[in-house]
Amino acid sequence: MALSNTSESGIITSRELRQAGVTARYAAKLCGPGGPWRRLMPGVILLRDSAPTRLQLLQAAVARFGPEVVVTGADALRARGVGCPLTREVHLLVPDYRRVPAEPGMLPRRTTRMPSPTMIDGVPFAPAARAALDLARLELDPLRIDELISLPLYWGLCTLDELSEELDSGNRRGSAAVRAALRRVDPEETYAHGLAKKVLSGCPLPSPSWNTTLCDRRGRPIGTADAWWDDIGMAWQFRPPKQGAANFHPLALTATGIVLVRCTIDQLKKVPLEVAAELVRAFGEATRTPRPKVRTIGRIDAA
Repeated sequence: MALSNTSESGIITSRELRQAGVTARYAAKLCGPGGPWRRLMPGVILLRDSAPTRLQLLQAAVARFGPEVVVTGADALRARGVGCPLTREVHLLVPDYRRVPAEPGMLPRRTTRMPSPTMIDGVPFAPAARAALDLARLELDPLRIDELISLPLYWGLCTLDELSEELDSGNRRGSAAVRAALRRVDPEETYAHGLAKKVLSGCPLPSPSWNTTLCDRRGRPIGTADAWWDDIGMAWQFRPPKQGAANFHPLALTATGIVLVRCTIDQLKKVPLEVAAELVRAFGEATRTPRPKVRTIGRIDAA
């Protein structure tokens, strides 16, 4: 009995076992008490007697519901590097003509609008916009909906127009709260922050604080930092000044000894490696100079 090349993930179907010469009776014995295998779902077996990883659970879901199924929601976002909590259930999209068996831990939804998936680790995942909207539709808390809608923008995975188009293409039933959340999104603010996070993900730098107002020793505001490293007194500005907001001159910051890095959103998008290199260079400079005597207010720690 040779199964080493049958399923690298450890997930295998009963049909594949039969093709490998393993009878149903023998498979049942191996999945029994004290056996080396574990049955995860009808017709789906894990080739070890241990709790499945999340990835194995996703692969098992595809094996159970068929190759046309698409994983959406939190799992699809996390597969693209988005930092969001996992849901208890695996959220699946299934073609509307398919019968949907009830399975514990699975949340299948039949749809006439099956998205074109992206294969990651052998699992078909929905596009980021669809995944975020599918996840937001499950929420009741408006603040949580706002957060979920912003995720793909924050991580630079889609635009607000793409989110709106995806929502308009779907069923309008039960979408009022999600539509209201889309109207509250500031796309430039969210997108810029997401691009900045992606730049920092490739830098050997500690996490900064975000959206910080910097003050002199008397507590008078002298400027703002989109990202701020308090221990060494380094600031990073990448957003354009907001209309109506106080426009602090960069010299007010550098005059205190703050090491300031400035770039544009366009540079974050087009030359992220150059921006990252400048941040690393500036960080080294800041560590070699005394910390400026400044204070901060409105500090928001990094997510």
